[in-house]
Amino acid sequence: MSISRKNREFEMTDRDFDQIRTLASEFTGISLSEQKKEMVYSRLARRLRALDISEFSDYISYLKSHERQELGNFVNSITTNLTSFFRENHHFDYLKSTVAPELALEHKADKKIRVWSAGCSTGEEPYSIAMTLAEAREFTSQSWDVKVLATDLDTSVLNHAKQGKYDFNRIEGIDTTRKKKWFEHHQTDNKGVFQVSDKIKNNITFNQLNLMNNRWPMSGRFDVIFCRNVVIYFDKPTQRKLFDRYADLLNEGGYLFIGHSETLHGVTTRFKSLGRTIYRKVH
Repeated sequence: MSISRKNREFEMTDRDFDQIRTLASEFTGISLSEQKKEMVYSRLARRLRALDISEFSDYISYLKSHERQELGNFVNSITTNLTSFFRENHHFDYLKSTVAPELALEHKADKKIRVWSAGCSTGEEPYSIAMTLAEAREFTSQSWDVKVLATDLDTSVLNHAKQGKYDFNRIEGIDTTRKKKWFEHHQTDNKGVFQVSDKIKNNITFNQLNLMNNRWPMSGRFDVIFCRNVVIYFDKPTQRKLFDRYADLLNEGGYLFIGHSETLHGVTTRFKSLGRTIYRKVH
């Protein structure tokens, strides 16, 4: 059903929504269901106001003719960026207790560990990964080179992530020891702002990346990939292609962590399930 002008500021016809879905799929691989119509309307309505456009059909035409200028705003509008520090904490427990010791043995010669946070949003995930590995007793020696690549499609959340600054409500779930060790508290405008320490920030590289690009810029392989709550927006053929590419980029026996509502069952045979949305590359 169309969202009519009687009820809203703008009219969004079924044809408009279908075109938006098509563009979203082409540009990002995201598959927007009918249930996302209200969300799409409310978020893109902001772009219509900002551009002084009165019809969704005109916005779609504008997007097509001004792709370079508007595509980033379009993508930022339709993507969802819900995250928190140490979300799905069992993943970080496993990373520290099981993955870190194994990687320490495998890389005792080159002492180089590489992790990719794909879909890093506002940065809580890669910072959580970096903190976890920094706390692992295997990597406390300065001789270890442990780096995290953090990528996202949305440039606005990436800018937030790069700063590493969070309000108290964003870090209140972190235990006191970690807060004292990895954050610096700054008082500004009567608000408490917590800055991630340089020791952690320096281990992370943030880059914008569209997972649907035919070529990814990474040249080396990874030991661990976190891709959590990202593929739920993709259809099965896109998921299959994506996980195949992840497998190609992982070292033999490398680990893949996905979101709690996601599964590789029926999507790929290149990973073995270890339970609790943790997988290991088998071929």
